[in-house]
Amino acid sequence: MKKYITYIILAASGLALPSCSDFLDRRAVGTVNQEDLLNKEGIDKVITGMYSSLHNTAYFDCTLSNFAYGDVLGGSANKGSTYTDQAAFTSLETYSITTDNSFFTQKWASVYEGVHRANDVLSMAEQAKDILSAERGEEKDYYTEAVAQARFMRGLWLFEGVKIFGAAIPYVGDAEYASSVNPMVSNVDENGNYIYIWNRIVEDLKFAYDNLPDTWTYDQGRYNKWAAAGLLAKVYVYWSSPYNGNNGNENHWEEAKTLLEEIIANGKDNKGTHYQLASSYEDLFIAGVSDWTGESVVDIPMAISGKQTNTNAINGPFTTAMVGALGTGGWGFFQPSYEMANSFIVDKNGLPYLNKAYQQMEPLTTMNGTVPQTDLSVYTDPRIDVVMGRFNVPYWDYSIPTILDGWVRDITNGGPYMNKKDIPRKADKGSLSVSTETASTAKNFHLIRFADILLWYAEALIETGDYQKAGTYINKVRERASQFYLKAADPNTMKETTSPYVMEDLVHGQTGKDAASNYRIGLWPSAQFSSKEGAIEALRFERKLELALEGHRWFDLARWGIAGEEINNYINYEKQYLTKYARSYYEPKWVTLPIPNSQILTMEGVLVQGPNWK
Repeated sequence: MKKYITYIILAASGLALPSCSDFLDRRAVGTVNQEDLLNKEGIDKVITGMYSSLHNTAYFDCTLSNFAYGDVLGGSANKGSTYTDQAAFTSLETYSITTDNSFFTQKWASVYEGVHRANDVLSMAEQAKDILSAERGEEKDYYTEAVAQARFMRGLWLFEGVKIFGAAIPYVGDAEYASSVNPMVSNVDENGNYIYIWNRIVEDLKFAYDNLPDTWTYDQGRYNKWAAAGLLAKVYVYWSSPYNGNNGNENHWEEAKTLLEEIIANGKDNKGTHYQLASSYEDLFIAGVSDWTGESVVDIPMAISGKQTNTNAINGPFTTAMVGALGTGGWGFFQPSYEMANSFIVDKNGLPYLNKAYQQMEPLTTMNGTVPQTDLSVYTDPRIDVVMGRFNVPYWDYSIPTILDGWVRDITNGGPYMNKKDIPRKADKGSLSVSTETASTAKNFHLIRFADILLWYAEALIETGDYQKAGTYINKVRERASQFYLKAADPNTMKETTSPYVMEDLVHGQTGKDAASNYRIGLWPSAQFSSKEGAIEALRFERKLELALEGHRWFDLARWGIAGEEINNYINYEKQYLTKYARSYYEPKWVTLPIPNSQILTMEGVLVQGPNWK
């Protein structure tokens, strides 16, 4: 039976992509016979369609930014908007988790659509192998590099599924794909034992690492071998972590460490820039600067031309933007939590409070009746005002937020803070954005950046016994945070102005003037790394701050085996200010989320619910 490719036309023509699809479903939007694509030009179109799956998730239930899961579920952020808006999201946020939550259905669908598109490339490349093998690729023959790209993408999407639903999910590979239009693949063997797919993902990513080019010259948005190395290292780190019921905690730390050392020594982006930390933390989130700092390992590229919004807004063009403060309005989702904001408070040495003393302090922003007031005299890590928007502090180049400007849709539901990293600057509208939509931006979304690599390497060093060396790499990330602080601005012109606040850079022994708020930062002392417990404590808090609001927190807590303790502590803190958490409780076994019940029914018993949800 002939197969028809129906979604390639969408990517090739630049038409808008829908947000999510049914499990392994093909949309009949426009069809083209496969035989017409069995050549280099045709396969290139199929590869373009495969890459477009990265943008086929531009909505909060299935976007690869994972702000709903990594940040809201993990306690870094509140859902935002209003309590009644998006009931399924509210249930996730307040930990009323059930197997029929529509978020999980959409996420499952997006994962397997990505897998499906990768398998399309593999199937068609195999059919055209003789033709493609005779064509020159970037460094090898075109066939090999096409297969390597597809196996990278299949590994990426299946790992995304593992992070959410656990490692006992269907592995849909070449043989399964060839057997049926919608293959029904089980996640248990004939004896009812779960089939964990860690090693199958590793096989895909190893092939990609071995066969992708060092750099791409003709299409720099494609993933090179070092992107594959970074993703493979992440899989090793997760596989080695103590997941409950996820067949984790196998010891792959030495493999992770060796690979991370290779990335640190030789990794480069597609412009040939050796991986390095961006010169300042803010640079990572400024359009026109962020993409080629040398820190991007695995990015989702944003469009800078055309008329589409799904390919230049990782969370959708309106979803996470403030209601009216940015000019064109937004829906007001994704607000940093009180707990996350206070985590940036530092002591006299410019270090965070590891013993949770920051939770005993007044919130940085308090309510005077209905008016939020931010205490700018409290010393914080300077990264706070890149991570989030605060009242009385300049927000990019828009203004200094006040309650009158529509910055927060419902402060009693989402709190007083605003997400910032993925929101474009006002100046970006035009040449650095394909449209004037609120969240339209040309800055890539960073799935893995070099700071991740350094912190995973530090973690691997800790797990293999070299605590002091781990401290060196953690401090490399922390030292970069000293290279930038937000300056005070005139509320009318947004130009820099004088202020009584300072930046105390204890790393270099200098003080910066006219800060937007009081900032202070210092390095971890060597004593912190005299034991595994101290080193782990510093590593975990540094990941919390450095990667805040980038979709990682819940995944880290889950893989570390501390999600129950940390999230229930978060609930107890946050409910002092937001009553929606009054009856919330997080089950410690929820280190994976449930496979959607609708998929189990659709698969007619072939698919079995995950071990933490049976």
